[in-house]
Amino acid sequence: MTPTTDLADRYVQLWNEPDPERRHAQIRALWAPGGRQVLRPPADVAERAAALGFPAATLEVRGHEDLDVRVARAYSEFVAPGEFAFRLREAPVRLQDAVMLAWDMVPTGGGPATGGGRDLLLLDDDGRIRADYQFIDG
Repeated sequence: MTPTTDLADRYVQLWNEPDPERRHAQIRALWAPGGRQVLRPPADVAERAAALGFPAATLEVRGHEDLDVRVARAYSEFVAPGEFAFRLREAPVRLQDAVMLAWDMVPTGGGPATGGGRDLLLLDDDGRIRADYQFIDG
């Protein structure tokens, strides 16, 4: 397994991790202390934001504590009920300090993906995420 594939696997598995303490430790291992995630929201959220006068809405969390909340929220909504899991869609690609990965949200009982997206991870000199730009499909 290449370091890039290992990073992508650990990143995706974080979102499936049921144990809050393990998620907490994984966030600290993956992200730099001031690391952030910037999300281009799904179309329905972007449309609601545009109606409020925010035509180019983005959502952002910064730092380990905010990332803990973000990952825990996604886990409780999508994975904890037992309906879905996240998985890599294809092999990640690295170009210098940037890693592009694609992921799917799949039913745990089998079947096609019900959602997914792409992340562009910008890494610091230690190989930890300093910025994670997430683009939800659709």
